[in-house]
Amino acid sequence: MGETLAQKIIARASGKSHVKPGEIVDVNVDLAMMHDSTGPRRIAPLMEKLGAKVWDPDKITIIADHFVAASDSTEASILKLTREWAKANNIKKYHEREGICHIVPVEKGYIRPGMFYVGADSHSTTAGALGAFAIALGSTDMLGVVVTGKTWVKVPETMRVVWEGKLPEGVMAKDMMLKTIQTTKIDGATYKAVEFAGDTVHRLPVDERLVLSNMAIEMGAKAGMIEPDEVVYEYLRERGVVDYEPVFADADAEYVQTLHFRADELVPMVALPHSPDNVKPIHEVEPVKVNQAYIGACTGAKYEDLKMAARVLKGRRVADGVRLMIAPSSAEVIRRATRDGLMEIFVEAGAILLPTGCGACAGLGMGVLAPGEVCISSTNRNFPGRMGRGAEVYLASPLTVAATAITGQITDPRMFLD
Repeated sequence: MGETLAQKIIARASGKSHVKPGEIVDVNVDLAMMHDSTGPRRIAPLMEKLGAKVWDPDKITIIADHFVAASDSTEASILKLTREWAKANNIKKYHEREGICHIVPVEKGYIRPGMFYVGADSHSTTAGALGAFAIALGSTDMLGVVVTGKTWVKVPETMRVVWEGKLPEGVMAKDMMLKTIQTTKIDGATYKAVEFAGDTVHRLPVDERLVLSNMAIEMGAKAGMIEPDEVVYEYLRERGVVDYEPVFADADAEYVQTLHFRADELVPMVALPHSPDNVKPIHEVEPVKVNQAYIGACTGAKYEDLKMAARVLKGRRVADGVRLMIAPSSAEVIRRATRDGLMEIFVEAGAILLPTGCGACAGLGMGVLAPGEVCISSTNRNFPGRMGRGAEVYLASPLTVAATAITGQITDPRMFLD
């Protein structure tokens, strides 16, 4: 029997010719990522106690994104500790005020097809969109990686999610994922690798593919993956990256489950409070009035997200009583959006521009909600208290968030598209 994408990458990382689901193997890590919340402040005291050193500074990246910009002295102290630890340990791939930890390594060309990648954050699965095996680790496991360059993994079974057909106008990758999660629920892929496949997926730009792998974790998945293709290779060439060995699943690979979806039948989707799997098509959602519309986070504020939102907002104004907040996912996105006139569109529409970073998605910084407030958000989670205690959060695509900001109530974005 052939092997899946996950099996092949794990086998390579473990030095084995092949591995099978359920097998526990030791693996060599190609790249490890930490951020300011899960990184040095967690592992530095333990490393000092153990007298341990960093195994390879070139294979570690640290992204300061959760407490940027600092809103109090505690957060400022965490950032100070983070940057000083990175400098002391010769971590060259340190990035502060440059974007979110799941976006910056992709933009910088650190993520490559076939690599075994670990991140100290649950949405580290994002990197799988480039054909990597990318998983999340807790800080204790990350300590082991930082010191030894190794970790262990139980080889997961693989679920295949196939999307075929052309996405209709007004529908995005976020809608694809909400539809998928509606079907699987939040535990339907627990400890499975999920391969996203089909012609719909391979027509998506990298920005949109990242949404699929990112939100695989909302299905309970261990990893979310897409086989690399010319779109990925061109993306890497633009960043001067040519040294990698892509991996592909065998034609006779065994999948524990295969789900099939038709993209041409998809409509805008919305996840109602308080779970990413509490999903309905937009025509079944009551036109709930909102206090805030939020376009941000690793899932929903990349360049393609902002470009689509700008299509709806151009020449229009945010409704009275609604706060439209936009927190781009990286500094690179800010530069591109400014160059292409998107930021001007947002300002003219009455949006509030926020610094790049995790921000309100993680209940930090500007954009956090008050009890009783209602928000529609392009983020990936809407569990109780996620963006503010006592608030209600609806999840949708950046297009739907923008349309809702204009009307003041949950709105189908297709009414604003020519």
